[in-house]
Amino acid sequence: MSKVILITGTSSGLGVSIAVQAAKAGHTVYATMRNLAKRDTLDAAASAAGVSLKVLALDVQDDDSVTAAVDEIIQAEGRIDTLINNAGAGFVRTTEQASLDDINWVMDVNFTGVVRCTKAVIPHMRKARAGHVVTISSVGGLVGQPFNEIYCAAKFAVEGYTEALACYVTPNFGIHFTTVEPGGIQSEFAANVMKHVQETGGMLEDEYLPILQKYVAGAQARADGSDIYQTADQVAEVVMQCVEAAEPPAKMAAGGK
Repeated sequence: MSKVILITGTSSGLGVSIAVQAAKAGHTVYATMRNLAKRDTLDAAASAAGVSLKVLALDVQDDDSVTAAVDEIIQAEGRIDTLINNAGAGFVRTTEQASLDDINWVMDVNFTGVVRCTKAVIPHMRKARAGHVVTISSVGGLVGQPFNEIYCAAKFAVEGYTEALACYVTPNFGIHFTTVEPGGIQSEFAANVMKHVQETGGMLEDEYLPILQKYVAGAQARADGSDIYQTADQVAEVVMQCVEAAEPPAKMAAGGK
């Protein structure tokens, strides 16, 4: 059955792959992003795949933006069957190095943004007694990782939030909740993380620097010449399996070889 699917964070990477695969499967896809000036990658991918997408502005950090996008879809379609919370941002800084503004930003994008979007669609799904909220979490939401403690904290919060909703909303109102947990993905995500580091002072010359350099070198060595990282298309295939499952699981691993 064709579904009305709302996806956040579709300007690049995994969001593009999910949007295209969902449209190819015959669903009505509302692909959203904060800045519509960055839709070129999405448009090119949709054109290459021969699919049509409905593209809207939606900033997960802005209550009014989220509400406006959801209201527009409801007015046009009468329902939202599936929300895919994909928008997110990585962060590499130690607790000592991170400013409170940094920490608030990471939590707002990766956790509160998920809450905003979920909060906006639940009333419509509850009225329909049906719906599915899929949130892209991370292995970092299951296991703490060096230099990623703030990001991991946000993803751990996503996991707890989703589990709590599933334990009472699902049995009473028929709305399913799933976290999909990828490992490393070959996409622009890591590049954007490093771009943010450079924009906020670069690698800091302190006692953590040699530890970070060793960590980064080890990660690079594991990645070079291997298929340790999944492609965005491979993770999107897992997401689509979840979307189309008759009884979607509460958690779905999508990463790691």
